[in-house]
Amino acid sequence: MQDLEEKIAHLIRAVDDLSDTVARQETVIALLNRRVQLLLEREAERESTMDGQSVVGDSRPPHW
Repeated sequence: MQDLEEKIAHLIRAVDDLSDTVARQETVIALLNRRVQLLLEREAERESTMDGQSVVGDSRPPHW
């Protein structure tokens, strides 16, 4: 019986650790999604103000 209780305690701890990890990852993913959204908005704004002009430092080399 004690063996089962020990196994259950370890499993509960593992589940709690995984839950904490998932919660941290959710926070990081939400932050990264927000940053990507801001970058997309910034790029869309930059493109709309360029009026078809190209930026020299923004072009990729031909082998890309």
